[in-house]
Amino acid sequence: MLNKDTHVIGLKFKQFVVFTTLCFLFSCKQETGTLSKIDGKQIPIDASLEEVDSILSFVAPYRNRIDAVLDSTLAYAPKPFLLDDGDRNTSMGNLMADILLEEAAPIFKARTGNELDFAVLNHGGVRSIISAGNVTARNAYEVMPFENYISIVEMSGSAVRELIGFLISASRVHPIAGMQIVLDKNGSLESVNIQGEPFDENRTYFVATSNYLVQGGPSIGFFKDTISTTHIDYLLRNAIIDHFKKADTLEATVDDRFIQLK
Repeated sequence: MLNKDTHVIGLKFKQFVVFTTLCFLFSCKQETGTLSKIDGKQIPIDASLEEVDSILSFVAPYRNRIDAVLDSTLAYAPKPFLLDDGDRNTSMGNLMADILLEEAAPIFKARTGNELDFAVLNHGGVRSIISAGNVTARNAYEVMPFENYISIVEMSGSAVRELIGFLISASRVHPIAGMQIVLDKNGSLESVNIQGEPFDENRTYFVATSNYLVQGGPSIGFFKDTISTTHIDYLLRNAIIDHFKKADTLEATVDDRFIQLK
């Protein structure tokens, strides 16, 4: 009888301990606070700030290495390449579009078996000119500071015609390569050739561009309709640097790839 009573008491004691523990845990649960106020102040970054010698010493080796890489000469520019030296195409825009087409074509061909037809960029995506003289990797970062990748879009003939219409009506000069657009003296479309052949609205075309324009699409005027997109995992800036390394002397002029007849 004693053993039975002892067992019952022990069981009740265990239940009491479990109940007490649960009550304690629930009582310790904290309520989630609500943000009521944020304070802050503006700290100007100007000449009043003093350099810290210990920090300068720490970053100096890294800075020196970066400067050495960015400022090493990769090519030579015999003249300035500008963004305002032509009415419908510019030397700087032509250089960038030509680089895009030339560097992307073999990669796209190797991966898909298809040929690139033409390339198009937006005027605002080319952020700097290239001055006459030595050309460095730093120039590539100035021209293309964004982390934009090369994308290849497949477009129907009708979609390409819409793209051509956008390029014609645009107030800014958007770089193209592999395509020639000719307007008559009144500004109407006279002819379009792609890779030396007359534009055929009944076929599809592969167009090299930046992923920014593909993602922005109709919202910024480009690529209202595409069939497919191929990403070749190649930064546009890296394509520029690779071209500089191979080119020795850069070449680009205002030419007849986009003109209006007089």
